[in-house]
Amino acid sequence: MITFPNAKINLGLNVIEKRKDGYHNLETIFYPINLQDALEVTVAKEEEQPYIFTNSGNVIDGNIEDNLIIKAYNIVKEHYPSIPPLRIKIFKHIPSGAGLGGGSSDAAFMIKLLNKKFSLNMSDEEMENHVSRLGADCAFFIKNKPVFATGIGNIFEEIDFSLKGYYMLLLKPETFVSTKEAYANIRPRKRDVSLKELIKEPIENWRNCIENDFENGVFLNHPEISDIKNKLYDIGAKYASMSGSGSAVYGIFDKQIEKADEIFVDCFCRLREFE
Repeated sequence: MITFPNAKINLGLNVIEKRKDGYHNLETIFYPINLQDALEVTVAKEEEQPYIFTNSGNVIDGNIEDNLIIKAYNIVKEHYPSIPPLRIKIFKHIPSGAGLGGGSSDAAFMIKLLNKKFSLNMSDEEMENHVSRLGADCAFFIKNKPVFATGIGNIFEEIDFSLKGYYMLLLKPETFVSTKEAYANIRPRKRDVSLKELIKEPIENWRNCIENDFENGVFLNHPEISDIKNKLYDIGAKYASMSGSGSAVYGIFDKQIEKADEIFVDCFCRLREFE
């Protein structure tokens, strides 16, 4: 069985306050986009170990046991030990370290795939509870619908919102931005108007009212990312922003952009129509 974990973008990201546990409360809008990995699971009948994991496409660094796909598998296996040995294959297309949620999506889709393949009959809420152990945004990908996210990015409120009819140009430079670096220059502050309200404004107005709080510090250290955002506006973006803590940047357009890969030659570059 095969499934296609998709990425997300953040429409605005406001860091509200620092918590006593060291984390930060924030508000953002998660919006799913049509940029996908490919995840396949088959039964390995003659194998004795619980799984065989292979990776193609973008390289996944680190130990296999630390991969969120395997961690998701282990969580499900705890509750359903009868799951047989598996061959798990992932083709990574979503860039890592980009603020696009690729690893979180892989984990959530792994749980959904196992639930369907082995008729485990887990509800959405059960799957959300399982995968939320792996990261704040992981549970978003279970229902995979636009949400207003609060808390540490783990409390979701579904919103009636669509970008259908617009186009997105998504860019990922070679630059890597760690979460620690992104938070280093953050100054939390509460807003007078919620993103839930600001998102109702015409897209042309977002440039002046919807912000990503990570941008100021990241742009200071990595001006090449700021240059990408500015160039998106130069070629006609209605709105442009870094996604999450970066380093991916997207622009929203009301028409297709010709020869985008020639304009942004040093970036991972994809043009997608919102569905």
